[in-house]
Amino acid sequence: MRTKTATRRTRSLQFGVPAAVLGALAATLTAAPAEAAATTTDLAPVERHRSMPVRVVPAQAAPASYVVRPGDTVSSIASRFGLRTVDVLAWNHLSWRSVIYPGQTLTLRTAAASAAPAPAPAAATSTSHKVVAGDTVYAIAQKYGTTVDAVLAANGLTRASVIYPGQALAVTGSAAPAAAPAAAPASAPTPAATASHMVVAGDTVYGIAQKYGITTQTVFALNGLGPSSIIYPGQKLAVRAAPVAAPPAAATATVGGQRSATLDSEQAANAALIIRVGRELGIPDRGIALALATGMVESGLRNLDWGDRDSLGIFQQRPSTGWGTPAQIMDADRSTRVFYGGRNDPNGHMTRGLLDIAGWESMPFTSAAQAVQISAYPDKYGQWETQSYSWLALHG
Repeated sequence: MRTKTATRRTRSLQFGVPAAVLGALAATLTAAPAEAAATTTDLAPVERHRSMPVRVVPAQAAPASYVVRPGDTVSSIASRFGLRTVDVLAWNHLSWRSVIYPGQTLTLRTAAASAAPAPAPAAATSTSHKVVAGDTVYAIAQKYGTTVDAVLAANGLTRASVIYPGQALAVTGSAAPAAAPAAAPASAPTPAATASHMVVAGDTVYGIAQKYGITTQTVFALNGLGPSSIIYPGQKLAVRAAPVAAPPAAATATVGGQRSATLDSEQAANAALIIRVGRELGIPDRGIALALATGMVESGLRNLDWGDRDSLGIFQQRPSTGWGTPAQIMDADRSTRVFYGGRNDPNGHMTRGLLDIAGWESMPFTSAAQAVQISAYPDKYGQWETQSYSWLALHG
């Protein structure tokens, strides 16, 4: 009896582990899953049911308002509270191109709530200006009779800085009398120098690159810019080729406020795709015309692999706001179905397409397109209404 007891003590000392722990480990190592009885050769792949995406259940109820924190995006805030990105944009009078900033207060409310009044422009003074939606440093400088560089220097900004509604900017000089905004010039005068280009209203990096016969990547590299950079009137950009007369992609004209254009082969192919998908989904002619006009305004009916910030494709949809991955958005067929939306929307309920807009059939043409796109230039869609129906008849 003593010998056995001594032996057990010796073994306990050798292992140095309590018996209860050893027992648990043994049970864990020897226990077999219920499926172990199945044969090891039963390894055929399981076909998973493909279902439509569904919205993730929010971890918490949406508050009446939310203060933006570093790292937040409109899309992430909407997902956190089980809301749609497009609704948050609409409730806060933002567009897909808007920039939010830490400390900004966003309204999070149901679609049935009354619309919040637009922020009233601050009274102009000779020393301070409160930024409102649509403001640019250039426009503010012009309003107060000063220069862009003076405004930037007075506020510790750089040419890469972004201003936002509600921000107070120090300015000098007196505010000029309010005047109706002038129409942007159709084209900038050809600069005499071959080394730089002065940005004017309506310019884009792509347009500047085309004018000088170089690529957008070259313009970015020469000026320390990136795809998300913002250019503004009065900014000087370095270019290294002499201006060349680039033929327009399509002959355009404006009559009675309505624009017209003759499509090239690429544009015509994309128009035919939009019409085909619309027909497959049973979209009325008005809906297809809306899609054609939207594609023309957003991309010139081209499947672009670049755009403002991360906008891509025919409809300039943004991955960062939930419209899909870059590859999905560049799939013209899929992005067209996402624009139409409805029960066949590849994005499910994550985004809002035309068919998801209540009463879109009776809305003004430009308002229906704007309800989907949430654009900073909502009036442009209506300018292509008449032409869109012509394209529908020609390519449908």
